[in-house]
Amino acid sequence: MKRFGALFDLDGVLVDSESLYTVFWDDMERRFPTGDPDYAYNIKGMTLSRILLNYPEEQRAEVVKAIHDYEQTMVYPVMPGVYELLGKLRAAGAAMAIVTSSDKVKMGYLYRQQPRFAELFDVIIDGSMVTRSKPDPQGYLMAAEKLGVDPKDCLVFEDSMQGLQAGRASGARVIGMATTFPAERVAPLADVVLTTFEGVELSDLGL
Repeated sequence: MKRFGALFDLDGVLVDSESLYTVFWDDMERRFPTGDPDYAYNIKGMTLSRILLNYPEEQRAEVVKAIHDYEQTMVYPVMPGVYELLGKLRAAGAAMAIVTSSDKVKMGYLYRQQPRFAELFDVIIDGSMVTRSKPDPQGYLMAAEKLGVDPKDCLVFEDSMQGLQAGRASGARVIGMATTFPAERVAPLADVVLTTFEGVELSDLGL
């Protein structure tokens, strides 16, 4: 099998944390209303700098402090089957990357709980490294370039609407994870839909 890339979103894909973010952003919506009843879901996949544009400038520092305080105490459990699938991809010759909207502060908290992540992936693109948030494909294109792989020879693993659109726009094969949104919402933007990584074989990904 020729060299290919496996590009993973983080929250809701590699770690089971999206439900915790939903709780946080629902609370922010009560404290600083934007008027969007589905706010916590509509911002999933966006960088913090993009999310902050929804707030008046005088509120942004408080939102940043709140999210970093929250993330410092969060638990970041690895999704079932992740390490097994990563092993299969690596054995098949995949170059692997994380492409996340999370900033460096949050990534530091994650590495303290899951130190293996810094070793398992060849490239990690975080929100501080991009200028355009998902659904723009910039992060995925950047990861593919750093890995030395054509985006068309990559798999993108995503769970959010913003992220699925970014994966599609990059030209990669999109593996939609129905972990945050139901499969019927994920399917139109994905080539393959999975509900878990447990028991997944490379053939299930179209390889």
